[in-house]
Amino acid sequence: MLYAILCYDSEDVVCSWSPEEEAAAMAKLAVVRQKLADQGRLGPVARLLPTTAATTVRKGREPLVIDGPFAETKEQLLGFYIVECASLEEAVETASDLARASSSAGAYELRPLSVFLPGTATGEGA
Repeated sequence: MLYAILCYDSEDVVCSWSPEEEAAAMAKLAVVRQKLADQGRLGPVARLLPTTAATTVRKGREPLVIDGPFAETKEQLLGFYIVECASLEEAVETASDLARASSSAGAYELRPLSVFLPGTATGEGA
């Protein structure tokens, strides 16, 4: 099963890191990414630009487009990993490895992922 591991943290804290702090944090996370890649379990990984670059589309009868991030959270979604895991327990273990490698607070949210490819039957819920 594929799991999306969503990385949440305080954008103010992360964006205030010095270049040295940034490099150290990325080096620790690279160790975990390389382990997952060596195991053939790593899918796409992305780091999102700051929320100041975000646009929000609110659902409704007529969608409303708003400049900026308007999630109702204290922490912001900073990026994600797509990882192949045999079970939720393995996904929790993987996210725990990332958490130990991270140099700040925040959270990793785990979500089972169903790949949607129009015209094909792929995975649960597709």
